[in-house]
Amino acid sequence: MLRTLVAALLLANLLFFAWARGWLAPALQAPHHGEREPERMAAQVKPQSVTLFTPQAASAALAAASTTCLEAGPFNDAEVQAAEAALESASVPARSWTRQDLVAAPSWLVYMGKFADTTALRAKEDELKRMKLNFEELRAPADLAPGLVLSRHETREAADAALAQVTQHGVRTARLASLPAPAQHWLRAARADTELQARLKAVKPPIIASEFGPCSKRAAS
Repeated sequence: MLRTLVAALLLANLLFFAWARGWLAPALQAPHHGEREPERMAAQVKPQSVTLFTPQAASAALAAASTTCLEAGPFNDAEVQAAEAALESASVPARSWTRQDLVAAPSWLVYMGKFADTTALRAKEDELKRMKLNFEELRAPADLAPGLVLSRHETREAADAALAQVTQHGVRTARLASLPAPAQHWLRAARADTELQARLKAVKPPIIASEFGPCSKRAAS
């Protein structure tokens, strides 16, 4: 009986030793299996992507991450001057923002005029009404007003086609005219930190015609 007990204890110790050493894996995993090499190394997620920073570099990276691009617009010539004056009054540093000017392509008009006086203008309007053609009065710019616009187009090709149609309809004195698009101005702070963001967003209408928001992409002249 004693021999049987000793043999059982010896066998139990041998089994425990084999289990602790991992000899019984994969049937029985050893204790602390996940903490042993090479399993711990295999469990790492892209260790090569870990980068160590000095305190100075870390501060610079955090500052860069907190910056954003803000802009306000579009403004016309008078509005942009008022907006720039408002930024100066709000103590926004002049070098922290820039003005971007955007000049759009001109529009093309199927046009009649310029008329010598109102009487000539009204006579032509009556003629167009009898021909059942749509039109609008043009009061600016000065080199074209007073005049009549039969249609507006984004390209000269489209305007040429429209002019051919009204000519076939019996209109003989219509011609093409280009109407320059008014310049649009934007004020942009490309790298606004937290303090500058607060200052810019505090300048709102009616102080300026458009408040600051996220930047968009456009072609500047």
